[in-house]
Amino acid sequence: MAEQLRIAFLVAQEGIEQVELTDPWQHVEKAGGVPRLLAPKLGSVQGFNHLTPADTFEVDVPFSEAVDTDYDALVLPGGVANADAVRLDADAVRIVQEHVAAGKPIAAICHAPWLLVEADVVRGKMLTSFPSLATDIRNAGGSWEDLEVQVCVMNGWTLVTSRTPDDLEAFNREALKAFGLG
Repeated sequence: MAEQLRIAFLVAQEGIEQVELTDPWQHVEKAGGVPRLLAPKLGSVQGFNHLTPADTFEVDVPFSEAVDTDYDALVLPGGVANADAVRLDADAVRIVQEHVAAGKPIAAICHAPWLLVEADVVRGKMLTSFPSLATDIRNAGGSWEDLEVQVCVMNGWTLVTSRTPDDLEAFNREALKAFGLG
């Protein structure tokens, strides 16, 4: 039996746009992957339906203990507060940089590309995101287009980005392909 692909979902302790966590998570599981929830610390994280608190989720591994070789790909869920907090975590930035250096795929939706900007990995890449990030992405050397999903393959590294929860169908489809699960 082939080894199952392990997909790390990086989130802050709160402010996660819940559907941008749960929908890709369910698609990874259904495709035979093993999703793992990574956050700044153990315990639970708080999902939100936009600004309304929703469910909580148990963290599998704190960022500080995450080792690149433990995961085959990353999913970066959005949520304004989530994305703003996670990009300030040095270990989250390290995880992204290690995945890019290893050529492992990353899928980021909504405000999550802020972490990619912070990790300085968007230069020369084509992305989409929630529209308010367009200037940040361009200032970091990336290109931005208002698309349902953008797949950028450069130097052996695949980046999948989408704008909002409305784009989850396309995001999940392209992320699973990039991860080798679709």
